[in-house]
Amino acid sequence: MDYNTIALLMFSTMLLMMLTGQRVFGAIGFVAVVAAFALWGPGGTQMGFGSVMKLMKWTPLLTLPMFVYMGYVMSESRLAEDLYRMFHVWFGPLPGGLAIGTILLMVMISVMNGLSVAGMAIGATIALPELLRRNYDKLMISGVIQAGSSLGILIPPSVVLVLFSLIARQPVSELWLAGAIPGLLMAVLFVAYIVIRCKINPELAPPMDADERALITMREKLRLLRAGLMPVFIFVAMMVPFLKGWASLTEASVIGALSAVLAAAVKRRFTWEVFKVSTENTLKITVMFMLIITAALSFGAVFDGLGAGRAIEDFFTESLGLGPWQILILMQLSFLVMGMFLDDTAMLVIVAPVYVSLARHLGFDMIWYGVLYTITCQVAYLTPPFGYNLFLMKAMAPKDFTLPVIYRSVIPFVGVMVLTLILVMIFPQLALWLPHAVLGR
Repeated sequence: MDYNTIALLMFSTMLLMMLTGQRVFGAIGFVAVVAAFALWGPGGTQMGFGSVMKLMKWTPLLTLPMFVYMGYVMSESRLAEDLYRMFHVWFGPLPGGLAIGTILLMVMISVMNGLSVAGMAIGATIALPELLRRNYDKLMISGVIQAGSSLGILIPPSVVLVLFSLIARQPVSELWLAGAIPGLLMAVLFVAYIVIRCKINPELAPPMDADERALITMREKLRLLRAGLMPVFIFVAMMVPFLKGWASLTEASVIGALSAVLAAAVKRRFTWEVFKVSTENTLKITVMFMLIITAALSFGAVFDGLGAGRAIEDFFTESLGLGPWQILILMQLSFLVMGMFLDDTAMLVIVAPVYVSLARHLGFDMIWYGVLYTITCQVAYLTPPFGYNLFLMKAMAPKDFTLPVIYRSVIPFVGVMVLTLILVMIFPQLALWLPHAVLGR
């Protein structure tokens, strides 16, 4: 059997196991270990062990539990509620103001957590009831919460970019800085869509009524503004030492976690229950990601050992005669299709042995490509039939938020995400300018 056939057999077996409901790390790791043993004999089993050791020695991975813990402390101690109340008071009088405030809330949650699921949980428990009470349209509510929560995948400290940095062997700091401007650009485009849509049809998102506005004094507004600045303090305390070179990435993540605990303690909300829930959830998510990364590295070692990446590159460039940009567009389109059936982590570990090496051989900047990949992950979270956020929304929302409503609600926001993807592809400096300006890359 030639190597290309072996690679195709590995790939198809892994997909088949996933379709039968096996856990992602189990399917990937099983195929990797069996293939390594069959191809190289008993010595091949060392490939998996070597991947584990590589993971254990990769110090930026220590940032993962720190950022996850920071996000859970913010959520469980209800600091996010203060932030949302601030946006509600300041933006509520505008048509669609509370929807705009929800997007801004998600931006703030993103810079404190790096995971989409945290934004979804906060949006569904804090923003959704308030939006319903204000008679917002269900399609608008569902779309805003799902799209806004996905910003955590792109805006630093993005956990997805941490995973990509390990697979592609790129600096996490550069990837984070590269994701900042595209992430904020996407948030601005979300807000622009809400404003335009609500001007056309104000009934979708009615403003706060005059009687309620009259009850809110300027003193109350300023008090809420101070309360809402607490998350900003956490982000600044974490990022300034890192960007100034006073602290390493790992040390900055510890500062962020400690700042969140300090903020919750100052508010007298850091209880034993908050500590327990935050710690348990952090442990679960960290272990899940480590298992998946270990399996992915093992699979990638076998796949690269076969020379499958080079064979696929030759197929595109020599057999099909495609240019680098044509291949890149096909890669992004395939990501969008896979996103209808797989989550972001599964997509990364499945295509990493192929697409990362292919993009590198084609001469593309890997930091820029990492941003493109991450944006397609955001789209994957929202595309039917198996978008991750779609099912989270269904589980957390009231029963009258049916799947057809949830599916329809994300269509315009997916369009905005695709527009952002196209803009970053056409103008690479949207992703590359900030790493160059800060780190001199």
